[in-house]
Amino acid sequence: MKKVITYGSFDTLHYGHILLLKRARELGDHLTVALSSDAFNLAKNKISHFDFAQREALLKAITYVDDIIPEDTWEQKRNDVTQLNIDIFTMGDDWAGKFDFLGDLCEVIYLPRTPRISSTAIKNIHVSSLA
Repeated sequence: MKKVITYGSFDTLHYGHILLLKRARELGDHLTVALSSDAFNLAKNKISHFDFAQREALLKAITYVDDIIPEDTWEQKRNDVTQLNIDIFTMGDDWAGKFDFLGDLCEVIYLPRTPRISSTAIKNIHVSSLA
């Protein structure tokens, strides 16, 4: 069985996320999503619209996702890959090169993002509509 892992906050879940998760799952037989914890989001200066439990519930409803673990630190990735016997680590290509240090443990693949959609753009639309 080929195991894949990806990481993210998945705060403003959108079509681009769904496509990214679909493509990640197609790389293997099992997809684990490491979901940023609320505390980790705060440490990254991110404020989530939804809390961890709500974001986890959204991800659990997606058929491409087989398992969800909390992401609590930047440094946990090597340990996750080793402990979960991960074959492929994948992220969006806006992170290209940032996780190549995992290449000695697994294959690292950067997937293209969906054009013209992003969580930031969605948040900006929401904020501007409130003004």
